[in-house]
Amino acid sequence: MRIAIVGCAHGELDRIYKKCRDSCKKVDLILCCGDFQSVRNKQDLRCMAYYSGEAVAPVLTIFIGGNHEASNYLQELPYGGWVAPNIYYLGYASVINIAGVRIGGISGIYNKQDAYRNQSYMKGHYEYPPYNQATMRSAYYTRRLEVFRLKQLSGKLDIFLSHDWPSEITNHGDLNKLLRMKPFFKEDISRKQLGSPLLDEVMKKLYPSKWFAAHLHCKFEATVFNEDKTKTTEFMSLDKCGDYCEGNRRNYRPPQVKERDYFEFIDIEHDQSLPLTISYDIEWLTILFLTNNLLSVRDARCYLPESQNFTPTEEQKEMILKKFNNNLSVPQNFQQTVRPFHHTESPTGFAHPPILIINRQTTALCEKLGISDPFELIRRSQTNLVHLNRFSPDQARGKFYWLDCRYFNCILKYFISFTITSKPNNKFPKRACKFKQKQCKTC
Repeated sequence: MRIAIVGCAHGELDRIYKKCRDSCKKVDLILCCGDFQSVRNKQDLRCMAYYSGEAVAPVLTIFIGGNHEASNYLQELPYGGWVAPNIYYLGYASVINIAGVRIGGISGIYNKQDAYRNQSYMKGHYEYPPYNQATMRSAYYTRRLEVFRLKQLSGKLDIFLSHDWPSEITNHGDLNKLLRMKPFFKEDISRKQLGSPLLDEVMKKLYPSKWFAAHLHCKFEATVFNEDKTKTTEFMSLDKCGDYCEGNRRNYRPPQVKERDYFEFIDIEHDQSLPLTISYDIEWLTILFLTNNLLSVRDARCYLPESQNFTPTEEQKEMILKKFNNNLSVPQNFQQTVRPFHHTESPTGFAHPPILIINRQTTALCEKLGISDPFELIRRSQTNLVHLNRFSPDQARGKFYWLDCRYFNCILKYFISFTITSKPNNKFPKRACKFKQKQCKTC
């Protein structure tokens, strides 16, 4: 199987697929290490073609989330799902199988400042749209629950994807070369603040054969051994998709546009008797089922058991397999959840804040497996109330309206317009939103 590994995509899907077409060999799979930016409409920040169906990904594409994403869309798929035809998101964390190749991944980043102040990584998945200035960022922070679940795995992983770096990975590669490319990393490395300590725990527990990352926009390679050197992990971080300008002012050399080192091809053995399609991993499904009671949607610290072992037994795996009727293939059940952006719409017009949407892909998986959907738990906890952001520029923090409504989708029928003040420092902002007093038929 020939796999293309991509660093930060930043929405450059056409460029990525063109590079695959221009390669000498056929590419069977594309893996993206975050900042995919799977946008659908102006609410997601503006790619549209793949969601709307105008274009279809020519190669099966799998990605994890980074810190530049349409969080409201990806949060609909906490356990993974199709964001567009032939484009699959791994969720907060997940493990899948493709023709016998076991691929795992974890989304998000670790923010050291937030870890000291708010400790979001210890909290539940409490964020939901519309976001305020705080939850807009904390929505893409890695949580300890996902790390805990990954540490319950017992089998070998062939490939692992993360957006952030493990914090100790710089000890296992060419540090001098890294500092020549990124000299401003030196202070963070000396303070042990570069990367994610949560990913160090995953590395020391799993030691996948290959680990790919992105986020820091440079190529860096390292080899990690376990204590008795019986396990090895080949680590590689890739640059972001795009070009850079290289020149030399002293020699008056004209600048040259060069392509960033964001692409890597690997060949890996697979079971040729199996189709190149995505299948659920039975061990991972069982772990999700066994740890479902640990899921939280509260803005509070969640304490996870330290001594209890949730590594599945063979009997537990058989029980989960029966739930799926011995068929672990991921269904092709992509459906649009919002109307895609159309070229006739004004690209600069103001879009109303996104709302909480329950995705049918997540609902189908949760019902079959017997686990909880975080968005469904949030919806139940906010009974008959829809949370609306006031959205004034200088009052964005903590200012909200509450609107009585039994159905969340009805909020679109109440919406009229938003008025944004001309300057962020305006001390007397205008009212930011207006609503009709008339109820819709479904209410």
